[in-house]
Amino acid sequence: MPTPSLSALPIRRLTLRDLTACADLSENRGWPREEHKWGLLLAAGAGYGIDDPEGGLVAACVVTEYGAAGRPDLRAIGMVLVAERHARQGIGRRLMRHVITESGTTPLTLHATPNGQPLYEELGFKVTGRAEMVRGHFSADGDDSAVTTRPATAEDLTTIVRLDGEVFGTDRTHVLTRLPAFADQIRVAEESGRVIGYAAAWPNMDTHVVGPMIARNTRTAKALIASLAAHTGLPLRTDIDVRHEELLAWVKQHGLKSVAFNAVMTYGITELPGDWSRRYAPLTVAAG
Repeated sequence: MPTPSLSALPIRRLTLRDLTACADLSENRGWPREEHKWGLLLAAGAGYGIDDPEGGLVAACVVTEYGAAGRPDLRAIGMVLVAERHARQGIGRRLMRHVITESGTTPLTLHATPNGQPLYEELGFKVTGRAEMVRGHFSADGDDSAVTTRPATAEDLTTIVRLDGEVFGTDRTHVLTRLPAFADQIRVAEESGRVIGYAAAWPNMDTHVVGPMIARNTRTAKALIASLAAHTGLPLRTDIDVRHEELLAWVKQHGLKSVAFNAVMTYGITELPGDWSRRYAPLTVAAG
């Protein structure tokens, strides 16, 4: 039988059964397999993919919805990948157009690499910000922070969800309730018994990724990072909004180095909801 043309191959919803195929696709494009992250994204979000008649996936992406179930306020697109042998044939564009059409009037956001940004601009996405990825072994300086931090407990989850919704600008309970099983650490910052920030560190290949991170101010964010670093021997990695210049300078002084920059892009809105001044790092750039 003749092989069907790529344009005729259907786009379908992915499930957790596709996790290995998604990881294989990542590896095919020179990315880490990141099976732990793929598992969360496929469980908490909606995956879209095109099957390769010869096995595996031609392309894939994941969309994470935020807001009320069935009536989301925001959809975040991530992990947009096309197999190497099918690259530059319009497959990524077709997959993105499918997601845009399915989203209707719901605003969209994504983090774009320099290679991907031209395609997203062509599709109508606008650059609204930038994030800098930093990575390295955190070197403590011995200074005691005036901000108190401690491990989060089950009793903190309601408070974390409430604070996160206020800062993020819409509800992401379905993601946050998965954090205790997904992350190796979740810590909260307190003042006078009140939670003023939280951050998680989750395993990704040979690093601990810091995110999400919500904090009242930069001093609180520093305390959260230092406390997470104190409880791991792995390098830290995180993506910080470039407007947080003081925090970026501080982490670089403590051993983390710049790895890459991503453009934060939106479709259907001119800026992301919430309070950027207290939103320091995403859970992962793939989930907004």
